[in-house]
Amino acid sequence: MLAMIVVGLTPRHLGLMPRLSALARDGAMANLDTVSPAVTCSAQATFMTGVSPRDHGVVGNGWLFRDQMEVLLWRQSNRLVDGEKVWDAGKKRDSAFTCANMFWWYNMASSHDIGATPRPIYKADGRKLPDCYTVPPQLRERLTERLGQFPLFQFWGPATTIASTRWIAEATKLVMAENDPTLTLAYLPHLDYDLQRFGPDESNPAVRQSLADIDAVAGDLADAARASGRSVVVLSEYGITPVDRPIHINRALRDAGLLAVREEDGGELLDPMASRAFALSDHQIAHVYVADPKLLPDVRALVASLPGVEHVYGGDERRAIELDHARSGELIAMADARSWFTYYYWKDDSMAPDFARTVEIHRKPGYDPVELFLDPAIKAPKAAIGKRLLLRKLGFRALMDVIPLDASLVRGSHGRLTDKAEDGPLVISDRRDLLRRDRLAATDIKPLLLDAVFAQ
Repeated sequence: MLAMIVVGLTPRHLGLMPRLSALARDGAMANLDTVSPAVTCSAQATFMTGVSPRDHGVVGNGWLFRDQMEVLLWRQSNRLVDGEKVWDAGKKRDSAFTCANMFWWYNMASSHDIGATPRPIYKADGRKLPDCYTVPPQLRERLTERLGQFPLFQFWGPATTIASTRWIAEATKLVMAENDPTLTLAYLPHLDYDLQRFGPDESNPAVRQSLADIDAVAGDLADAARASGRSVVVLSEYGITPVDRPIHINRALRDAGLLAVREEDGGELLDPMASRAFALSDHQIAHVYVADPKLLPDVRALVASLPGVEHVYGGDERRAIELDHARSGELIAMADARSWFTYYYWKDDSMAPDFARTVEIHRKPGYDPVELFLDPAIKAPKAAIGKRLLLRKLGFRALMDVIPLDASLVRGSHGRLTDKAEDGPLVISDRRDLLRRDRLAATDIKPLLLDAVFAQ
């Protein structure tokens, strides 16, 4: 059994994707009711556990770790996810059951049998080298020998291309052929990034090319799985809708005297410990952490008044979106369809921290889709990047500060549930017996995958 996630795939895109369209036509397709927030980590945790964020605890791509008072995004430990995982449920049914997790999130410190996930090498001199982490460790050498080094810098950032997604697909084929897992999970992210850069309008030539590229990669992977006797399920985590209005929620909280910063070496850093309220921005949702309950009415009124904020949930109201969990913010803000939340908290770009202009997913206290763009003010970007790489190779510390601070560049976002089913996520299977309904919930995916394995 192969379950692959083609991120950002929606029913209205299938007309330009002949191979996945054929898979849906010959098998079956259903709309998917995803979770709130409709973001990668929350959706994948639900797929693997069959429960919602209020139960597995993954309330976004990151949250405030209150015991450390640090905002941490894109953690990898599977121990952060509560609930029985699909591979553990499979082993209960059959002790011979094995699972390969090829780049689904929360891939480390896990009980699956085979796994691979991005894991850069961070050198003391500031360099970040491409690499991956695998289970068993020997798999890393095998994949690198066969496929070359994992193309980390084409996985995320302004240089992202289909190459990294193709590498993941080829690695998945290799694992299926040589390890023969009972269940194989694969994550193919490329489409997601282009839809954020260019928007989801398929009339855009860049989007059409991205759809064609991912269709070819996903189609080849599906064919390889079916040729080996495996059934195939294609999933999408969320749909991406066009946006043109960034919401600078943290700047508003700072203007109100609620968010605190500290200055370090000429740049400002968000200070969660000193802040009375701040927001962790995550696409179209923001967890607002409020230190003093007495401030909640005023903070709520402020956030609700911001242009682009559709709804603010507090206290028991968070049950309505199944985010009543201890990791969630005291308030949860949801953007409207055309808006999204930036993490920006500085008021003057000259005071932005040094990491703001770099690809730095672990230091920024919120998600930053502007990392997908090169700063248009750099007249010769290839030369600028080459100079920095050369300095690093020579042993000098060189900041790869090529990312702009212009949120208006972003054209697509996600996080809220889409208004139309054709703009939302889907499920495709080559087996009609697996999809007996027109709509499935994200919590249905775990039992569906187990049925695909055990109800042959």
